[in-house]
Amino acid sequence: MANDAPPRWDRRMQQRLARGEAAALGELYDRFASLVHNLAHRVLDDEEAADRVTREVFGYAWENPDAYDPKQGTLRSWIATLAHRQAVHRLREAEARAAADPAGDNPTGDGPAEDAATGDDLAGGRARRTQEDIEEKIREASVAARADYIVTSMPAPLRAALELAYFDRRDYRQTAAELGVTEDEARRRLRLGLQLLSTANVPPPDAAPPPGYGRAL
Repeated sequence: MANDAPPRWDRRMQQRLARGEAAALGELYDRFASLVHNLAHRVLDDEEAADRVTREVFGYAWENPDAYDPKQGTLRSWIATLAHRQAVHRLREAEARAAADPAGDNPTGDGPAEDAATGDDLAGGRARRTQEDIEEKIREASVAARADYIVTSMPAPLRAALELAYFDRRDYRQTAAELGVTEDEARRRLRLGLQLLSTANVPPPDAAPPPGYGRAL
């Protein structure tokens, strides 16, 4: 079926990357660098770290164009998935390093021997809480990044309705008036937009990370 075929640009870009065309990488970067950097920054909240993830994502796409499966979606969604996975991977690394900092493990460096078991229990509890905190931070960052991606990817009419209603605090009547549509159409756009946005809370399917780039992507 024709609908099962990937967009022509996506298919041609994959072929050009597979042939090693440097110009294709430049074109891919020009089209998606802002998307990748914004998603990474949303997760990491760090400009330098987002820059690093951006380099890693396009380096991976350049070296592994066959990893893109057109049957699974568009090239844009593949690039966004790579960006999200790598950003989460780097965030998990950074948080794990911070949690492993031994500075707070034993401030005094001594204590009664009978307190050892209690100290171990407390350390184990801190480790569990720290891991839970890390995963919660990652979950919140992931949801925010997916929400950003969904909003920027949805059709312009739906995005415009959501922006008016939730960023500019317009009700559906004001939204309809500003967009020049009927109130029923404004409600329909808002409903569809919210349905799409609600999927940000659904975690993406797990996938085994391919090799390279810090064992992620």
